[in-house]
Amino acid sequence: MINIAENPVILFTSPDQRYHFARWGRPIAPVVFGVGDENLPHLKDAIAMTVGISGGMLVDTDPELGANFMWFFCRDWDEMLVIPDLDKLIPNFVNLITELQEKNATRYRSFGFEKNGAIQLCVVLIRVDAATERMSLQTLGTSETFQSLLTFGENAFDVHSPIATIKVNNLCIVKPEYAAVVRAAYDPALPAASIDPAHALRLSARAMKLLADIEDGA
Repeated sequence: MINIAENPVILFTSPDQRYHFARWGRPIAPVVFGVGDENLPHLKDAIAMTVGISGGMLVDTDPELGANFMWFFCRDWDEMLVIPDLDKLIPNFVNLITELQEKNATRYRSFGFEKNGAIQLCVVLIRVDAATERMSLQTLGTSETFQSLLTFGENAFDVHSPIATIKVNNLCIVKPEYAAVVRAAYDPALPAASIDPAHALRLSARAMKLLADIEDGA
């Protein structure tokens, strides 16, 4: 099995072989719509724990946007069409909803970017089907938040999942090698965004050192 920390270039390469890396350029301020009050704390706890992998913390509000990490849950994609101003956040929104319906999709993620290429905004759309209902909010929150911390490629996790489940307590965690990539990606010495595949070499060096430090301390 490939150690993803040793070769992270595949995580940020699109199907057409273009490299695109970006991390958040500002603190993350989440807001969740469509989840009951009794479940919201569990989801937000998972979001906070996963954001902590990057070395960051959640904030209550973004001074410019109010919220910049927006989650929308629905039972049917048509429900998204009546949410005010959502079409202003996601390009070609009506066509997108049609496409999601045709593909019977359950998840969609859209990013907005700063002038320097860093992530400014992330919108997560989730259609709750039977499989999603069976999933714990901790698992859902961990998985979706992890994939929102960086601009991972469309097929980055087709072969290997970045998420593992601890059998003893059934809690979901990010695998160490993937967590190391994220933590390394937020090193201030690295650029907030890059389209140069050579960037992955610098990322790998830092991620491998983080893994080595973890193993030495174990």
